[in-house]
Amino acid sequence: PEVVRRDLAWLGSVGRRGVGYEVSMLAGRLRAVLGSDTVWRVALVGTGSLGHALLRYQGFSRLGFELVAALDTDPKRIGEKIGGVKISDAVAMESVFKRYRPQLAILAVPAEAAAEVAIRIARAGVTGILNFAPTSLKLPREIGVVNVDLASEMQRLAFHVSQMTRASDAGQGPGNPSETMAQKNTREPLPKSQ
Repeated sequence: PEVVRRDLAWLGSVGRRGVGYEVSMLAGRLRAVLGSDTVWRVALVGTGSLGHALLRYQGFSRLGFELVAALDTDPKRIGEKIGGVKISDAVAMESVFKRYRPQLAILAVPAEAAAEVAIRIARAGVTGILNFAPTSLKLPREIGVVNVDLASEMQRLAFHVSQMTRASDAGQGPGNPSETMAQKNTREPLPKSQ
């Protein structure tokens, strides 16, 4: 409780000593600090397999992210509408961004194109980039960048699973890579999907 109270104090004056916190006021302050009290306009650059899936993802809007534009260089994709967003020609990025005014961008292009595209995104006024390209971006300090490396995330998952396996009874728990097929077949089956 003491650590939580200290952490909440960082938000400013949101509670009263000896009384506690008004939940709605605390929730509002948390949303403001986390930036989730704002609807963020987002542009997606790169509508290949990953970009296509991201355009169809419904979770963004629930968390205050509105996909307002999508761009690609593939003539077959330009003009297509996915998830309610029309794909524009990436050559016209600056005018598309001027029209839709995204604050954030998702970069889902091949590694060899990522640096150049990221610079264009930054010059067009976007202040934050979620980078799915398998490369690190070097941009000015005022541009926020979060790199998403799916291979590294798979490594983290594999490590986590291997640690769970080691911690299980004598190393023979579920998911143990050294299990024989006979041992695997004796495990509880997964519930059927509906």
